[in-house]
Amino acid sequence: MTAPCAEPGRTAVHVVVPAGIDDPRSPSGGNVYDRRLCAGLAALGRPVHELVAAGDWPDPDPAARERLDRLLAGVPDGADVLLDGLVICGLPDVLARHAGRVRTVVLVHLPLGDERGLPAGVAAGRRDRERAALHLAAAVVATGPWTARRLVAEHGLPPGRLHVVPPGADPAPVTAAGPAGTRLLSVGALTPTKGHDLLVAALARCTDLDWTARFVGPDDRDPAHAAAVRAAVDRHGLAGRISVDGPCTGRALRDAYAGADLLVLPSRAESYGMVVTEALARAVPVLATAVGGVPETLGGDGDLPGLLVEPGDPAALADGLRTWLTDPAVRAAARTAAHERRTALTGWAETARRMDRVLA
Repeated sequence: MTAPCAEPGRTAVHVVVPAGIDDPRSPSGGNVYDRRLCAGLAALGRPVHELVAAGDWPDPDPAARERLDRLLAGVPDGADVLLDGLVICGLPDVLARHAGRVRTVVLVHLPLGDERGLPAGVAAGRRDRERAALHLAAAVVATGPWTARRLVAEHGLPPGRLHVVPPGADPAPVTAAGPAGTRLLSVGALTPTKGHDLLVAALARCTDLDWTARFVGPDDRDPAHAAAVRAAVDRHGLAGRISVDGPCTGRALRDAYAGADLLVLPSRAESYGMVVTEALARAVPVLATAVGGVPETLGGDGDLPGLLVEPGDPAALADGLRTWLTDPAVRAAARTAAHERRTALTGWAETARRMDRVLA
């Protein structure tokens, strides 16, 4: 894509995004961020040239590596290149061949080694390659303050080369809250990182209470884990109360939020948690694990619009659910705080303006 009319002083940016960025069968927060950022930069008058990198990222086969190398070789000398970290952080050798010729900015959604369910050797290898890649970049952009701090601690990056550009949130109608708060929603891919197995175990401890739950998100990232989640639902006799609905985008996703009283985010790792602000944009409170950047995303500067529990602990998650479902005062306070937090959210235009300043 390109801007219809470039403003004076704004140079073009070449944006490297993973293939499948617009695939409704595989939605992700990172894909949404990349797509909305490209559109926002173009709306500001900066020419945007999108380079789609086909491959199984962040561990591509040799053919995918060669294709990415050719894509970057086609970028003019001295140009700005914004690269999604999922694509480039595993390939410091490819980045090294171009970093001195073009000005590279690497966008990190989630540090590669933080993905859960990886063998220890794979996670360590990803961290090592990411460290090498980020030290080659002219600048590094993190999607939240927690991620920026983690990159400094994990990779020894100079803080001055790091920039924070948080995601935006689209305005949305306020969801009509059910008095008892029984409609639970969890949005995210069925992977160990997102922790749906923990949520099933927690809900199995709350069968004496009234609730229903929807799990919405891709189920093809880790098929074995997705199958285990579904098996756990059946094993606990919860098939009539938990629906595992697969990927959901557009109108269907908006309807899912409109039908929810509480978003539940049981993640084992999370750098920001875009689904948190998607819920808060509708004044839907959030029960989440206190992991990574989630407390910052949820809390803002006011009262907490929901509940935070210890990560990786089904008992703690069950206690949080029980508190939400049995205490009207907790629900009322969280809903009031969610309405207040909703008004403080920034939109995607601000995300684009912040990235535009980094590029400038």
